[in-house]
Amino acid sequence: MTVLRLASAKIPIWAYDVAMARAPTTTDVFNAIAEADRRAILDVLAEGERSVGAIVDELAITQPQVSKHLRVLSEVGLVQCRAVGRRHLYRVNPVRLRPVADWVSRYEQLWNERLDRLDDYLGELQRHRPDPDQRSEGAP
Repeated sequence: MTVLRLASAKIPIWAYDVAMARAPTTTDVFNAIAEADRRAILDVLAEGERSVGAIVDELAITQPQVSKHLRVLSEVGLVQCRAVGRRHLYRVNPVRLRPVADWVSRYEQLWNERLDRLDDYLGELQRHRPDPDQRSEGAP
């Protein structure tokens, strides 16, 4: 058993885990997509509706893990579910990705401006570069 030692007291690690508050992973879209498996599930669902079993088969993640991740994604509104008989089909709700897209767009603009300046600089270098066909007469 793993034991955590705090100020000479021995506390089983499970007791520490239960007693300590954890940062919620479902408070917003950013926290929800911070986990790689959730992003992979969103990538699969971007191609169209899928059942839990189809996601399990496609990603090779266990069914309980997929269900847990879908619950988190559902709680923040990133995925929606509809029942078809006994099956539940999940799909992406792209509207909820708007805060992420807005945040990333600021950095996209920054990179575009930097790449434009680099392109201008390279163009300037090309204009001032000597023509390789015009060699000086003393050159070999």
